[in-house]
Amino acid sequence: MPERIETVIIGGGQAGLSMSYHLSQLGREHIVLERGRVAERWRSERWDSLAFQTPSWMMRLPGYAYEGDEPEAFMHRDGVVRFIEEYARRISPPLRCGIRVTGLDLSESGNLRVASDHFALEAANVVVATGPYQVPSVPAFSTALPFDTFQVTANRYTNPSQLPSGNVLVVGSGNSGCQIAEDLLQSDRRVYLSTRPHRRVPRRYRGKDFGWWQEKTGAADRTVDNLPADVRTPLLTGMNGGHDVDLRRLALQGVTLVGSLNGISGGRLHFASDLEENLARGDETFDQFTRSADEYILKHEIEAPAALERNPRDRMRSPTASVIRDLDIRSACITSVIWATGYRYDFGWIKCAVLDASGRPIHRRGVTAVPGVYFLGLSRLHKVKSAFLSGVGEDAAYLAEHIVNRSTSRRVSALSPAPAI
Repeated sequence: MPERIETVIIGGGQAGLSMSYHLSQLGREHIVLERGRVAERWRSERWDSLAFQTPSWMMRLPGYAYEGDEPEAFMHRDGVVRFIEEYARRISPPLRCGIRVTGLDLSESGNLRVASDHFALEAANVVVATGPYQVPSVPAFSTALPFDTFQVTANRYTNPSQLPSGNVLVVGSGNSGCQIAEDLLQSDRRVYLSTRPHRRVPRRYRGKDFGWWQEKTGAADRTVDNLPADVRTPLLTGMNGGHDVDLRRLALQGVTLVGSLNGISGGRLHFASDLEENLARGDETFDQFTRSADEYILKHEIEAPAALERNPRDRMRSPTASVIRDLDIRSACITSVIWATGYRYDFGWIKCAVLDASGRPIHRRGVTAVPGVYFLGLSRLHKVKSAFLSGVGEDAAYLAEHIVNRSTSRRVSALSPAPAI
């Protein structure tokens, strides 16, 4: 007979631990199942030089926050692991590591059945807290690269020494792509960066970090209901003390910028002619942010340093931003391709009716149509900040209350007398 427990939390990262904290505060029985170690993706799916994208003062989980003496610094990846490890030590969750969940469905008794490599559980509630970055999304035409081209996804890239000698193509100009390009530059590798539309913002503006502005203005608390569908994640980095991420600056430092990668054939890379359009969109989002911050300062009479004058020449066409539409891989000496093209969900093991045709979770604020099945830690689960250390606790608290209310409702229903005939 499978072990029975009130709530099973799948995932022992920041989301799963936050969920455990709130259920413990409410005195609810639960268990946390983790396939590897606490904060496994921070350990094994991040490159060596990665620094946290927000300053240390923004590192907070329910009942615990950064306590160091460098609140404005950007913590290295290993420091983030230690932070989450310390959190787990302090809250002492009922955690089982090394347990890979292989299935979630409804049992014959009407409970939820969680299958793993080692055992099965039955539960009234299951919280899926496995994170938003699950399986890298790589275009199908990647198979058309020459057989001896080294290929690696952003979550498996570690450092430049991992790559064979030669030039590198990084595909994707989001946070991962830009930071990896910078990492390669510092090792004197020649880099081609395939750009896409992106959202450029200042690291600091008028004396405050971008994260401060997000929280102060309420932007981090915007819900998915009033968020434009096409709004992109801002480009941010904590590398080298934190600085603006500007593709033109990367070009001036030696990166060759190209447009979106459209396809590969005959040993040639085919790029769209959207490079300048992508750069212009980044400039537009940068200006939108600074204007909104200026308006907020004026409206709320906040004392802040004056905005620095920007030199228009900074936005001139960079010397290496020529329009390249077609590139021979051999002639360009490209021996490695790093795919920083985003992620897709991997919930094929969930057999309950909580996924759409593309495999994406169907939920409202983490609550699904199947009673007792919840999601936590997804990107924009409810708010902009939902997948971040500083925001996941709020969603966890909401789901914990929902679980308690559901349990109370079920108990009352079970105790109610049968209607008279």
